[in-house]
Amino acid sequence: MASSSVSAAAAAAQAGGAVAAAEYEDVMGRLSSLITQKVRAHSGNRGNQWDLMAHYLQILELEEPIARMKVIHVAGTKGKGSTCTFTEAILRSCGFSTGLFTSPHLMDVRERFRLNGVDISEEKFLKYFWWCWNKLKEKTDDDIPMPTYFRFLALLAFKIFSAEQVDVAVLEVGLGGKFDATNVVEAPVVCGIASLGYDHMEILGNTLGEIAGEKAGIFKKGVPAYTAPQPEEAMIALKQRASELGVSLQVAHPLEPHQLKDQHLGLRGEHQYVNAGLAVALASTWLEKQGHVERIPLNRTDPLPDQFISGLSNAYLQGRAQIITDSQVNSGEEDKDCSLVFYLDGAHSPESMEICARWFSHVTKEDRTVPSSMILLFNCMSVRDPMRLLPHLLDTLTQNGVHFDMALFVPNQSQYNKLGTNSSAPAEPEQIDLSWQLSLQRVWQKLLHGDKGMNNTNSSENSLVFESLPLAMEWLRTNARQNRSTSFQAIK
Repeated sequence: MASSSVSAAAAAAQAGGAVAAAEYEDVMGRLSSLITQKVRAHSGNRGNQWDLMAHYLQILELEEPIARMKVIHVAGTKGKGSTCTFTEAILRSCGFSTGLFTSPHLMDVRERFRLNGVDISEEKFLKYFWWCWNKLKEKTDDDIPMPTYFRFLALLAFKIFSAEQVDVAVLEVGLGGKFDATNVVEAPVVCGIASLGYDHMEILGNTLGEIAGEKAGIFKKGVPAYTAPQPEEAMIALKQRASELGVSLQVAHPLEPHQLKDQHLGLRGEHQYVNAGLAVALASTWLEKQGHVERIPLNRTDPLPDQFISGLSNAYLQGRAQIITDSQVNSGEEDKDCSLVFYLDGAHSPESMEICARWFSHVTKEDRTVPSSMILLFNCMSVRDPMRLLPHLLDTLTQNGVHFDMALFVPNQSQYNKLGTNSSAPAEPEQIDLSWQLSLQRVWQKLLHGDKGMNNTNSSENSLVFESLPLAMEWLRTNARQNRSTSFQAIK
């Protein structure tokens, strides 16, 4: 009888798991349906139908909860996600319950919603998703359509953080600022602008001044704001907008290593000291506004309070200067002499490509003293100009003595169709359009060999195009195992 009971319980648990997985896949499918087929430069990204957000807030009864929320709002071109992560980690270390909303996610959409430093549980995610989805489906129509993908996720974040009653909600702007879905917050505690540069120019403008003006759209009358050090053109635009609103805009200076008392930032790279400096200013202002003056740093030169240091040193964000040793190649007796290490970074602007290249050069310096193979694994969206990205990467690496042995170009698609982690591979392989990846390969060949490289039919010597990321990974692992005396360093 005992054995039968155990078997029945195991079977019930397995069936329950299958049901939960099916429900999660259903939710991922519904989320996917909100992704519009419009290009990124469509007028909708410049605030078209912005008034719909007010309707959505009414439908979800979120106006009052958002008004009560103690929000830190951060925009920027580079480093806004890292700044938000540092800020949340500091305040959590100070003992406050936190909500963190960032984008994009790498593997699972739940990564975008953190409660007290941990991705929201699947159970809670499903509960709040259905609450928002059902209310919106009931009240939307042709005049008020369902919100687009990012707008829905922002609304979901507001619902999660209000229902969970977090002490502080740290919100990363998705794109721009003025017309971003997160900008429905009318009275944040403090605003921040991370480093600005040229990105999303088809939407935000062609000059740093125009881009800065869009980012400054998160400024609110009388709400203090901080900015990382900016180029002069951008700073002028930020100061002008701040002046119009009566905003106290201050420059947050980069953190100095000695302020961490021999600890290291949880997010690696020299550029993270800029983001950490902004995070310290934002967290300090939030603490001051909440009546916790005794917890903030006395000045910007002395070592930080221990709780600040703890938060900064334990901050974690996937895909930002992240190093991962491949477990499939570097484990097991038969693979003991193999080595495959991935260096992951989401750089997607000229400036961030240079920063990424400097970081990769620094962290692989010792590895280059032994035989090693340097490989680039690359893709970017077709709205970006690879001639503005790849030369910055290649030139900076060359200046630091790093040369790629191979470049691999892959599409956005993995082997899965949907946005979750439990998606099943399609029954039949998809026909994937590789024209963009082939264009990237030609640009790479031109950078290496000049115009003759554009027409090089034998490009497989130093570059390859794969139909999916898993196929590229398989190629890397096979080569690492076949070349045991060589350490494989792959930057993605």
